[in-house]
Amino acid sequence: MGFWRSVVATWFLLVVLWFLSSVVVADPVPPCEFPAIYNFGDSNSDTGGISAAFVPISAPYGEAFFHKPAGRDSDGRLIIDFIAERLKLPYLSAYLNSIGTNYRHGANFATGGSTIRRQNETIFEYGISPFALDMQIVQFDQFKARTTDLYNQVKSTPDAEKLPRAEEFSKALYTFDIGQNDLSVGFRKMSFDQLRAAMPDIVNQLASAVQHLYEQGGRAFWIHNTGPIGCLPVNLFYVSNPAPGYLDEHGCVKAQNEMAIEFNSKLKERIVRLKAELPEAAITYVDVYSAKYGLISNAKNLGFAGPLKVCCGYHVNFDHIWCGNKGKVNDSVVYGASCKDPSVFISWDGVHYSQAANQWVADHTQNGSLTDPPIPVTQACRRM
Repeated sequence: MGFWRSVVATWFLLVVLWFLSSVVVADPVPPCEFPAIYNFGDSNSDTGGISAAFVPISAPYGEAFFHKPAGRDSDGRLIIDFIAERLKLPYLSAYLNSIGTNYRHGANFATGGSTIRRQNETIFEYGISPFALDMQIVQFDQFKARTTDLYNQVKSTPDAEKLPRAEEFSKALYTFDIGQNDLSVGFRKMSFDQLRAAMPDIVNQLASAVQHLYEQGGRAFWIHNTGPIGCLPVNLFYVSNPAPGYLDEHGCVKAQNEMAIEFNSKLKERIVRLKAELPEAAITYVDVYSAKYGLISNAKNLGFAGPLKVCCGYHVNFDHIWCGNKGKVNDSVVYGASCKDPSVFISWDGVHYSQAANQWVADHTQNGSLTDPPIPVTQACRRM
């Protein structure tokens, strides 16, 4: 019996090995071949728009990567830059920038201070951009029409290499990172109940922008929710002795973050409906809030300084000189300089994230672990 048991066991093992060797491992799904990115947003993704339209962003912005100001509200790259890198595409030129631009692989319509809804105030009051989302969409329409016409005129010349191809607009990735300033304006002008009542209209206007781009041929959409606005250090610049419960365990303004969470819930619900309304669209909801809050709540364990510490600028007690600016403190001229090592700071200037923080957030969202559906940005053309 021992002999036959050995024979049967050997036969079974050979059958298993034959089966395993005959199984063909399917090739992984190939990445989407996005020829271009078209981005809409605010300063979280502006690569030079507001700097071209108004006062240029000055040093020390851009120092960590570009080694000079690069139109970005950071010491280096933004999340949109890391998206471009992941898709093996060039960094996006701002639509509003007329110098040294190349639109062969997309364009950036985002501007610092932009909102989804138009605001009845100027940029010189509170920094709100005149280029709200609806205007960015108008600019896209003009860009598409004019570049198509221009390409037909210069397609046999070297100038054509700086222009998009008409047939590639339908194959591009359309990205959104906007909404934070709508909340900021709301905190300044409205009660929480009023802001809450405005949220459906705000998210509907973003949905209308997506619908318009869909009608123009766009099919792949990558939409960031809004981050934990209550964790921006600027919120505490003029707050002393906050009341019990005003801050959460990480020093963030609890009520503001709760409003951001509510906004994101409304946005996600609207995107679910949008998927049904646009049957050929691949729409990915990206939970940037969770990534950023995860970074902030684990800052020290991840090798960062305290999340409310600011790298660039002079912020002592209630004296504040913004990054790159000069001002007087106790009759002495003070310069808002950069810290020695921006790579260990989450906040670059009190409002915007450092390149290191942007990279961390990009790494934890572009892999699909915080997206709905759970797909990486390289697969964002897939409908699921």
